[in-house]
Amino acid sequence: MTLQEIIDDSKRIVFFGGAGVSTESGIPDFRSQDGLYNQKYKYPPETIISRSFYERDYEEFFRFYRDKMIFSDAKPNAAHLKLAELERAGKLSAVITQNIDGLHQAAGSRNVIELHGSIHRNYCFKCAEPYPLDYIINYDGTPYCEKCGGRIKPDVVLYEESLNGDDINRAVNEIMNADTLMIGGTSLVVYPAAGFVNYFNGKHLVVINRSPTNADKNAELVISDSIGKVFADIEVR
Repeated sequence: MTLQEIIDDSKRIVFFGGAGVSTESGIPDFRSQDGLYNQKYKYPPETIISRSFYERDYEEFFRFYRDKMIFSDAKPNAAHLKLAELERAGKLSAVITQNIDGLHQAAGSRNVIELHGSIHRNYCFKCAEPYPLDYIINYDGTPYCEKCGGRIKPDVVLYEESLNGDDINRAVNEIMNADTLMIGGTSLVVYPAAGFVNYFNGKHLVVINRSPTNADKNAELVISDSIGKVFADIEVR
């Protein structure tokens, strides 16, 4: 079956996506040739975006975070927009994303499970006062809480931190109840998130990714192409 035929045959699609969904919006991924892991910094990116580094060197953490993890001018691409359209048409029940950029919501998707959090939510680590992204971007220097002077923590899952239990349960439940699981823009190497796809027991498994994934061998359809191009060609009917 073609992707169009699979979508036409589906009533409850779940999309599980990663960094490759947003690279076409100008947001770099982590593991490609030009990704963050292959750039040179005083410390490795994996070290900087860890919980222990956040606690040890707050100023350096935020310098890297604001410079390399916030892309406030990025706009949704064809994949984000088509997924939102599929949801409005009643074909797609959830988007499960490993991205923190909020582009699915910007495109109009409503049921989005953000496994690794979002740059758009921030809070005081001391008193829990919430802060929007603009506060982080526009703060002169390293941001601190206006209320109590505490450190600001982006609501993103850092290395050495656990995923949110409610998000895990919601994601697994959506995948278990899907008739079609579409995996897109992810190499499926980041765990535990990548392991959630193993809960799928539905009818159609589709993988759309430029490089091979562990799910390819079980997929009904594997497409190695630009995810934006692939979704732009889908008709919602």
